[in-house]
Amino acid sequence: MTTSSLKIERMGHVARVTLNRPEVRNAFNEAVIAELTQAFAELAQDPTLRAIVLAAEGKAFCAGADLNWMKAMAGYSWDENHADASRLAEMLWTIYSCPVPVIARVQGDVYAGGVGLVSVCDMVVAVEGAGFCLSEAKLGLLPATIGPYVVRALGEQASRRYFLTAERFGAAEAQRLGLVHELATPETLDERVDALLAALVANGPAAVRACKKLVQDVAHQAITPALRDDTARRIADIRASAEGREGVQSFLNKSKPSWLA
Repeated sequence: MTTSSLKIERMGHVARVTLNRPEVRNAFNEAVIAELTQAFAELAQDPTLRAIVLAAEGKAFCAGADLNWMKAMAGYSWDENHADASRLAEMLWTIYSCPVPVIARVQGDVYAGGVGLVSVCDMVVAVEGAGFCLSEAKLGLLPATIGPYVVRALGEQASRRYFLTAERFGAAEAQRLGLVHELATPETLDERVDALLAALVANGPAAVRACKKLVQDVAHQAITPALRDDTARRIADIRASAEGREGVQSFLNKSKPSWLA
């Protein structure tokens, strides 16, 4: 499937969503935001899907806001700006909350809102030469809608620096700070992404989704009696499930579970 801004492909249990506006460095506009929101909302409803790769065509992964979109925004009222930003916030939440694991395949530079797009993904593989920049302050703006996700991914202390200075930083620094999980050369980028896909598909499908939700729900939470009980209930639920029972029996019997068939 191809939209005006995206290429969406499905092979087995894996979907690939590719930003397809290389002529403008895959920058956001209203169409891109709407199409990404719809694509991930639909993929989230597919119970057979086990991984999604978010990729991009061309030299840049995503350059943030499209220039023509920014020109239009310059004349917006407060209400129009709020509605516009709310659509971006909804897109980011739709990807972040998608129950299917999402891998960002970062083949080039990532600026502004593009850093937010990377931050809502579960795993990030980037080429060594990719640069990152939270450039909003250079324009007298701030990375507000992407902020909650970037701070989680980059860390509070690093966010203090890069939000305020709008400095560019490299992929190695992004990896050191935790935004990027793995570095690759252009030649090995797909190999590294495929290795993560293979690991995801080898695991229990329901367990993987439950693990993703667990991380999101317990991160930064106080370890209260309520949280301890919640985690006990979660493991009881999955142990008693058909997949959990099959997985344990397959391990004990040294046989393959059905999801590896």
